[in-house]
Amino acid sequence: MKKALVNGKVITPSRVLDGAAVVVENGKICEVSEDGRIPSGCEVTDCKGLYVSPGFIDMHLHGGGGYDFMDGTPEAVEGAAKAHMMHGTTSLVPTTLTCPDEDLFGFFDCYSEVKKKMKDGPDLLGIHLEGPYFSMEQKGAQDPAYLKKPSPEHYMKILEYCSDIVRISAAPELEGSLELGRELVRRGILAAVGHSDACYQELVPAYECGFTHVTHLYSGMSTIHRRNAYRYLGVVETAYLLDGMTVEIIADGKHLPKELLKLIVKTKSNDRISLITDSSRGAGMPEGSEILLGSLKYGQKCFIENGVAVMPDRTSFAGSVCTSDRCVRTMHKTVGLPIEEAVAMMTVNPAEVMNIADCKGMLARGFDADINIFDDDINIKHVMVGGEFRF
Repeated sequence: MKKALVNGKVITPSRVLDGAAVVVENGKICEVSEDGRIPSGCEVTDCKGLYVSPGFIDMHLHGGGGYDFMDGTPEAVEGAAKAHMMHGTTSLVPTTLTCPDEDLFGFFDCYSEVKKKMKDGPDLLGIHLEGPYFSMEQKGAQDPAYLKKPSPEHYMKILEYCSDIVRISAAPELEGSLELGRELVRRGILAAVGHSDACYQELVPAYECGFTHVTHLYSGMSTIHRRNAYRYLGVVETAYLLDGMTVEIIADGKHLPKELLKLIVKTKSNDRISLITDSSRGAGMPEGSEILLGSLKYGQKCFIENGVAVMPDRTSFAGSVCTSDRCVRTMHKTVGLPIEEAVAMMTVNPAEVMNIADCKGMLARGFDADINIFDDDINIKHVMVGGEFRF
């Protein structure tokens, strides 16, 4: 039976259609009616003037709801995924961290099992390998014991074992990275610049070899610096200069302050900016919660304070506890973007980056019926995945 969402403010990438209707059948959107008319015989949901948007796409997250993807169990993968779905994430890319190979391969197996068996959850789009090919100078919270240069002997073993990898973040200035970039392009895997100390002269050849995306802009990367009398651009400035390069930002309002978020949207074309949570297991958990940063085996104790995870001595953040709805809220309410632009950064833009824009990221005929219904403060009221209401 067809389902119709009526009396909603339907968000497209360029405008809001007040009083429009969305008709769904067999997991796909079959019609977006601007005048609100629907076919007879539909199962009707009255949206009561709430916003109706595409489901959010989070292409970089590590956990949520008390689980980390690297905990080593299928329950953790499914638990974290479903925790984010409650905040409007209908599609996601679980992300690893730098760790021993045995833990990495164990996660691959857990992911594969959950992908086959999970019911009533969000879509799992594939795996994001964050590390181990990172700069020691920009390692951030990544464990330095397992950092390494990319070698075919290592990454081919990973790529041949796991066909679910859709994205790898690496430092392109490292020896062997350009060859890695070419191999990823050949396999249709997104090559992203991450935890990198590269300068402009190193990044341009990397961009030409396939490193077209920047992982969490401003976090774990070089900026303009001097060598003797001369200034050299870092990853940040190069990301601005290369118009074709896409970027992602942790839009929790903490990792990047309001003024910096405003600078990013003023400087970079908005259709090249995606929002991510980069969330730890603390996403969706209450203030004051004590959590582990990282896996159960290797994690560091930290706690949630003022909407972000912090180390006990408060000298540094200990990861994001953000959810997708909060990202959209930050860009709309704090930065001041129109709602359609903020939503596009969490929907159509990441869909373009992940090469799934032919089926996800918009409310349009033939697209997957992944849909959120939320109020003016972006509080999620209902989530639909593949045409079925999850709540």
